[in-house]
Amino acid sequence: MVLKDSQPEFDVVIIGGGPAGLATALWCADLRMSSIVLERRDEFGGQLLSVYNAIKNYPGRETENGREMRDVFLSQVQQRKTELRTGVEIARVDPTGAVVDSKGAIYSARAIVIATGVSRRRLNIEGESDFYGKGIIESGQRDKEFVKDKRLLIVGGGDAALENALLLADVAAEVTVVIRKSAPSARAEFVDRVKGDRRVRFLFDSEVAKFSGGEVLSRASVKSSKSGSREVLDIDAALIRIGVEPNTNLLSGALDLDSRRYIKVDRECETSVPRIFAVGDVANPSSPTISTAAGMGSTAAKKIHALLNHK
Repeated sequence: MVLKDSQPEFDVVIIGGGPAGLATALWCADLRMSSIVLERRDEFGGQLLSVYNAIKNYPGRETENGREMRDVFLSQVQQRKTELRTGVEIARVDPTGAVVDSKGAIYSARAIVIATGVSRRRLNIEGESDFYGKGIIESGQRDKEFVKDKRLLIVGGGDAALENALLLADVAAEVTVVIRKSAPSARAEFVDRVKGDRRVRFLFDSEVAKFSGGEVLSRASVKSSKSGSREVLDIDAALIRIGVEPNTNLLSGALDLDSRRYIKVDRECETSVPRIFAVGDVANPSSPTISTAAGMGSTAAKKIHALLNHK
């Protein structure tokens, strides 16, 4: 592990290459701090790579989808002297100023920024993993053509679930929305529109207990939380939209987390451990937007710059 008197390899190690991590790297470069961005996946972009609709609410730039927006972020960082690495799985973050990957490589730094983002929550039921890509789709926008004339099951009652129900009702043969509670939690504008759409039916107080089929998805077992009875639905496709969860497993016990396991930060994005910062969705459940992620990245970088210069 890194000794206190050793020379750090970088001013800043950034874990995560989504918009928050890339924005942090951009500001580190402009403030003349050396940095490295470590991304677990094979390419940078984070949640942007799962956005298939047009982005029209990012100030100063509109793009056709998240990948195009990712290209804008990444190209700016690539023009600076910033080291970028993909396929790096982080095993441990050490409070003394080091990040250790799964292969044992150590990245030492004067400050660490965690930008690991969030992941879509799964049901964790029988058959779910078996049918991803074989009937369980990733995106309503991306997979709209696949859903055409099919019997679609949507799980979830929030904005994303109902927005997809409205989108896919135009092409699907039928749309069934399974909601765990007795009413949707989505915004009124979505609820009012969906309830007025005869092509969409709801199963309230219900949970999907099992997905099944042969080579592709063909059935879903739905359980009533009130009566305990089960109904087997014949379906051709399913979309799961039950929210997200922060990617903080590697930080368990190292930093203060809230009740939902999001990282607690102060107004300058510093965590409970000095010189470890957190930016983007992993530290911001109330406003998970691209604009907020970029703003938190710049805030953390400027605070780190002030700390290091004061040192």
